[in-house]
Amino acid sequence: MKLSVINHESIISSSFSKPHKTHTLSSSFSSAKVTNFKTLPSFQKLSTQSHQSDKKVFIFSPKSSIGGETKKSDTSKTPAQLLRNLLESPGVHQGPACYDGLSAKLVEKAGFDFCFTSGFSISAARLGLPDVGLISYGEMVDQGRQITEAVSIPVIGDGDNGYGNGMNVKRTVKGFIKAGFAGIIIEDQVSPKACGHTQGRKVVLREEAVMRIKAAIDARRESGSDIVIVARTDSRQAVSFEEALWRSRAFADAGADVLFVDALASREEMKGFCEVYPLVPKMANMLEGGGKTPILNPTELEQMGFKIVAYPLSLIGVSVRAMQDALTAIKGGRLPPPGSLPSFEELKETLGFNAYYEEEKVYATRDSQSFSQRASINIYGNQERTKDANEERDQSEQDNVVEVVTPEVYYGADGSKGRFSGIWSRQLRVKVTGKDGSEKLEIRIPAGFLDGITNVVPALGGVNIKSLLDDAAGEPGGKKLLDFNDTMGDRIQVFLE
Repeated sequence: MKLSVINHESIISSSFSKPHKTHTLSSSFSSAKVTNFKTLPSFQKLSTQSHQSDKKVFIFSPKSSIGGETKKSDTSKTPAQLLRNLLESPGVHQGPACYDGLSAKLVEKAGFDFCFTSGFSISAARLGLPDVGLISYGEMVDQGRQITEAVSIPVIGDGDNGYGNGMNVKRTVKGFIKAGFAGIIIEDQVSPKACGHTQGRKVVLREEAVMRIKAAIDARRESGSDIVIVARTDSRQAVSFEEALWRSRAFADAGADVLFVDALASREEMKGFCEVYPLVPKMANMLEGGGKTPILNPTELEQMGFKIVAYPLSLIGVSVRAMQDALTAIKGGRLPPPGSLPSFEELKETLGFNAYYEEEKVYATRDSQSFSQRASINIYGNQERTKDANEERDQSEQDNVVEVVTPEVYYGADGSKGRFSGIWSRQLRVKVTGKDGSEKLEIRIPAGFLDGITNVVPALGGVNIKSLLDDAAGEPGGKKLLDFNDTMGDRIQVFLE
C-alpha cells in the first residue's frame, strides 16, 4: 500500500501519432475526479507520518521495488503513457521477459524501465507445459494482473493471437487493459498457435490478420484507454520475408503503435524490416540460447533502427538451471553452494520483509503488540514475572534462566509426594547452544514438572524424560541426561541437578 496526496481534479491525457500519411493515431484522454479527503483527520495523521516529498522513503508497497527505496514517479500518468514516453525517448530500450510477480519485481529492481510478459515462460511456470496454445486467455490475464500489480514500471503483455476472431481480440485487449498492462502484443498465427522460432507455425490470411489489429484499436477506443498495440507477424517463418514486410505495412496503416516481425533470419532482414515506415517503432526479439534471429548488442540494434528489445528466456532459463543444480545438490546430501544461494536475511530483504515491518509500525497500536513481545505468563494466569531494571547490575550467570510452570506433576518412580522428597528435590536444566556457539536458551524447571517442556524446546519431542529421570533419580550430584544436535544444528543438553 502507498499513501499519496491526490489532487481533487486531475486530467490525464496523452498523444502518440505516426508521422507518415496513412498511419495516424488520434490523441486519447481520460479524466478522473477524486473526492477530496485530505481534510479528514485520519488522513492528515497518516499523511504526516508517511509522506515526505523530498526524501527517499523506505516503504513496503506491491508497486515499489522490492525491499528498497521507492523511486519518484509521475503517478498522474497511466502505464501506457509511461510506455509511450519511453517509445518517444532517444535510444533503444531493453525489456527482459518476466513470468510472475517476483520476476517482474527483480526486473524493476535491476533498473529496467519496462518489461514484457513471456507466454513461453508463463506456460512453463504456471502449467509446467510447453507454449503450444494450451494456456488460456483467463490464465494469461490472471497471471498478468499479478505481474502489473507487483511493479510500477510499464508491462507489455503477450496477447498471443487474441484467442479467436475479431470479437475475441477485442475481449482480450479490454481484459489486458483492466489488468493494468501498458501494451499488448497481438499476432497473426492460427489456433492453436505455436511458440516463436519453433516448427509448425501457420498464419491466418492477410485480411484476417489486419482485422485483428483493427479490432484491437477499436477495443482500445471503446475502453477510453491508450494501451500500446504491438502488431506481430509470424509470416517470416510461415511464408516469406516479403510477406512479413507487406503485413507490417498493413498493420501500421491499421493503426498499430509498434511493429514486430518474429524470427528474422539475418542482419540484412533485420535492417530491411526497420526500413518499413522508419518512424514507426520496431521491436526486436533476442531469443537466447539458439533462436533463428542473430543476437546483437543494444548499440547494433539501435543503429539498425529498433526501439525496444525483448529478452524472452533469460529469467526462466537461468531459474530452471539454478533449480536443477540445487536439487542435484540436495539429492546428494548437500546444500547448494553458498555463492548460488542467498542467505535467509538477503532473501527476506529481497522480498520486502524489512520494508513491510517498517511500514507496519505506522499502524501499530498498544493492543496489537504480539504475545511474544510481552512479559511471559504461566498457563494458570499467575502474575507476570518481569525484572526490574535495577536488578540488572546484580545479575550473574543466571541472567537467562526462566522458570517454566507446567500442569503435569511427576512424583518419580518411588511415588514420593513430599514437596522436597524424591524427584522434587532435583531440577532439570535444559540448555540450547547455537551452531555458532552462541547460547540461545537455558531454563531450569523442577524435575516433577514435565508436561509442556516440548513447547519450550520442540527438539525434545519424543524423548522419554520420565524414563531418564527414573534411571538417574538415585544418583547424587549432577548428571547429563541428553546431549545431541537437532535438525537445525543446535546443540540440546539436558542435565539433572
